[in-house]
Amino acid sequence: MELALITIRQVFVLFILIGVGYLSARTGAVKPEARQHFSALLVYVVVPCMILNSYFSSYDPTVFKGIILSFVHSFILIMLGLIIAMILTRNMDSRNRAILRFALIFSNASYMGFPLIESLYGAEGLLYASSYNTVFNIMLWTFGYAMVSGQIHPKEILHTVITTPAIIAVPLGLIIYMTHFPVPDILAKPISLIGAMNTPISMFITGMIIAQSDLGKLIKNADILKAVGIRLILIPACCFIIYGLLHIDLGMAGDVVLLLEACPCAAITSVFAIKFHYDEELAAGSVVLSTLFSIISLSVAAYVITTII
Repeated sequence: MELALITIRQVFVLFILIGVGYLSARTGAVKPEARQHFSALLVYVVVPCMILNSYFSSYDPTVFKGIILSFVHSFILIMLGLIIAMILTRNMDSRNRAILRFALIFSNASYMGFPLIESLYGAEGLLYASSYNTVFNIMLWTFGYAMVSGQIHPKEILHTVITTPAIIAVPLGLIIYMTHFPVPDILAKPISLIGAMNTPISMFITGMIIAQSDLGKLIKNADILKAVGIRLILIPACCFIIYGLLHIDLGMAGDVVLLLEACPCAAITSVFAIKFHYDEELAAGSVVLSTLFSIISLSVAAYVITTII
């Protein structure tokens, strides 16, 4: 119960940060095109530093076991979401079926999940979150990319996976963690400071996304509302029920993975919709509304995870 209350308070903190991004965009203090630059900074610099910093701790066999378990269960939960998405969209208009499935399968774990995990569980939680992020990115740039593009280019996909900074940071961090490599403070300190930028920048971007959207129009779109309901309610509920029925208890590692799977639609959904000529409103609307409603749903998810499962 205490952890759930902490989560609710933290979500309100995130909401305030989102509000700053929203007001900055609405007042013109920050130009709309800045969002792409902030996103690039986050993906290529901030998140990798945050992941690396989480490995700058003493080796603990119990924690390492949790890292391995989080890899396994990240794959299981993402696959469960994939199956649910494939079943529930089988009768949808084939022109936009792929992008909607993508929005349902892949959550916005880095933007919304990582700040929450860092606040609730600290450095150890981020270790488990980085495991989820690794599985997530491999699935996204293989199955996800093939699904929305309609084609598979193994060399291109492999190149993307092995050159993604957030993925590179995981094995590098594991090497540092397992070998007890002493990272000099002159390097560790700036890495830590850059990684700490994750929460404010992530929420700032989220606020900008909301500010640049017509919420009234999006709420009237039945397909978008359906996508939001499946992503924020149905998929997490199925994961929670399965874990509850099977009495699966992974401790902090399990909590982290479940919470990340409960996050809103991945922001990159909009990028792929533009690139591969899908309905841009459907994609962007799914991202925006699911992000907005996740302020409530993530609080509920944290309560369920910490008090019921």
